Amino acid sequence: MQDINEIDTKGYWAATVRLTITLLVIWFVASYGAGILFRDVLDQVSIGGAPLGFWFAQQGAIYVFLGLIGYYCYAMNRLEKKFGVKG
Repeated sequence: MQDINEIDTKGYWAATVRLTITLLVIWFVASYGAGILFRDVLDQVSIGGAPLGFWFAQQGAIYVFLGLIGYYCYAMNRLEKKFGVKG
């Protein structure tokens, strides 16, 4: 690992916060937006016999959340290497 003085801590934390906020907004849109706010519009489309709005409220938001967790791990590993946090 590098010395703490060599690491751009402000840049690292700015990138980390930016990534976290972006992923939280995506999660909000997928869960609250697609499951509640845009449900009437999405219900005009069906997935496996269930309306799309209902599908997002029951299952889709969970799949999006799991995908976001995987992407967060990938992106944080890249950020840690970029800013020299990982050895």
